[in-house]
Amino acid sequence: MVYLSVEKLSKRFPEQDLFSDLTFTIQKGDKVALIASNGAGKSTLMKILGGREQPDQGKLYIKVGLRVGFLDQDPSFDNQLTIDQLIHKLHAHVHEAIVEYERALTLQEEEFTSENQQALAAASLRMEMLNAYDYDRKLKSYLTRFNINDLSLQVSSLSGGQKKRLAIALALADQPDLLILDEPTNHLDIEMIEWLENHLTQSSITLFMVTHDRYFLDKVCNLMLELHDGKLYRHKGNYAYFLEKRAEREAIFDREMDKTKAALKKELEWMKRTPQARTTKAKSRIDAYHDLEDKANGRTQQPTLNLQVKLTRMGGKILELKHVYKGYGEKVILQDFTYTFKKGDRIGIVGPNGAGKSTFLNLITGKERQDKGKINLGETVVFGYYTQRGIQVPDDKRVIDVLKDIAEYIQLADGSKLSVSQFLEFFMFPPEMQYKPVNKLSGGERRRLYLLTVLIKNPNFLILDEPTNDLDLLTLNKLEEFLEGYSGCLVLVSHDRYFMDQLVDHLFIFDGNGRVKDYNDTYSVYRSSRQSIDATTDTSLPRQEKDTSNQNPRPSNKEKNEFRKIEREINSLEIQKEDLEKQLGNEGLALEKINEISAQIGIVMQAIEEKTERWMELADKF
Repeated sequence: MVYLSVEKLSKRFPEQDLFSDLTFTIQKGDKVALIASNGAGKSTLMKILGGREQPDQGKLYIKVGLRVGFLDQDPSFDNQLTIDQLIHKLHAHVHEAIVEYERALTLQEEEFTSENQQALAAASLRMEMLNAYDYDRKLKSYLTRFNINDLSLQVSSLSGGQKKRLAIALALADQPDLLILDEPTNHLDIEMIEWLENHLTQSSITLFMVTHDRYFLDKVCNLMLELHDGKLYRHKGNYAYFLEKRAEREAIFDREMDKTKAALKKELEWMKRTPQARTTKAKSRIDAYHDLEDKANGRTQQPTLNLQVKLTRMGGKILELKHVYKGYGEKVILQDFTYTFKKGDRIGIVGPNGAGKSTFLNLITGKERQDKGKINLGETVVFGYYTQRGIQVPDDKRVIDVLKDIAEYIQLADGSKLSVSQFLEFFMFPPEMQYKPVNKLSGGERRRLYLLTVLIKNPNFLILDEPTNDLDLLTLNKLEEFLEGYSGCLVLVSHDRYFMDQLVDHLFIFDGNGRVKDYNDTYSVYRSSRQSIDATTDTSLPRQEKDTSNQNPRPSNKEKNEFRKIEREINSLEIQKEDLEKQLGNEGLALEKINEISAQIGIVMQAIEEKTERWMELADKF
């Protein structure tokens, strides 16, 4: 069943085509990821599909009656409202349906008439269509899961991360048929990401998303749409399959490009010998030459550079923290923390939001002072600190000048020099983009430029605080390539688990109460080991909301069988519900039949809710 169809969709900004002639469909049950570079119009396309913007050309078809949910990359709410008021405003139609249903139910109980029966049937049908039965319990469950507990808080007091979590909870509570997600993992800590990943994987909901989280992509999505060089490529499978097929396509392209260049060289020699086209045959050959030239210039190959940078020599003493304490009022950030950094340390920092990860980075860079203890810094240490704040430069400044104000070139380990322009090109700022003013860049491109202002200083102690937010997958691959060859100390805070696994082999695990666990291995190994660690030890991360995934034992064989049985039963009930709804849509039904079908739908819905709740309890054990 086609849920959404896009036909020759185009959108243009004043200076460039974001995308043109896009054509694709989304079927029921698809979990689709859109993969494209920053500046390709991903967020704009998401807003068009979510009804927030209009395309310049093309057609968008959405199945009649389809419930579509949309999660913006940066949700915007009415700051004058409390969270509770906001919920009632955004979901007013659901609350109205519940009130109308309760009123109709009361009237029928007081006086059983055909008019009251008909009103109750209509109210019941609206409740079914809005999934309003058990709405309050589900909404509260999602809000609690994303640590939104005090509904009396003013929206204006919420951080960007809290607004994102609130938006996710509201989107899930709506129970849409099609959910459009723009960077859903931004501002979530790793444990919340893993819960959302499992929830979406196990859910039958249809998805269309943009995300840079590769583990999330690999586990959740079953269809990749790649927007590259203005063309849309469709890959049926997960992210690992997409990488395999893209590599095959790139290899074919490289072979074809080599052949084209060889043919072009041969034709160029002929062109030089032919002063003008005197015959039809010669003219045809000249036209063929220009076609070859267009093909050779139609797409540039990715630059291949070995960016082994030459770092400032690091002395024997790097950075020592001895019995360090830090807190804000009653909130303890660090409690008796001691560590001596060594050459080549590659440390990842993990923990729930608010556990003090950014404060720790500010302490070691001297931006904040510890309450007690000593922090000793070596004289030869040169920090490069990428914060979540972003770039702060005049909007009219050109991209290349932002870096030239810092350095004219970057020194490589082999003694050669890399120009600012070459450095920009490696990180996918082509020459035509290098002379653009900063205010013409997308949000992701500005973050990428800010990252380069940190890297071009050749720091020997690099600190990256959530560098993957708003970066596209191509940029992440380039950044990983650069950091894999980086020989200095690296400290990384990131909710991107794949990024962490690729780059760090040592973890500081913040528990949110001032204690930090020193763990010598990758994040994936740590997560696997947590299953067998006693919950009473210091090494486990406390959840910010009620969660049974690490408290329950592994599922027994009986529970596994029950889990599979419930899955089959839910699928069967969903089919039964659809059949009943189709019957209810038939014209000419007698009132008695309407009441009978409505009652059956209510029974089926109740059964689905009960079985789904038990299914979720069992799913948390897997």
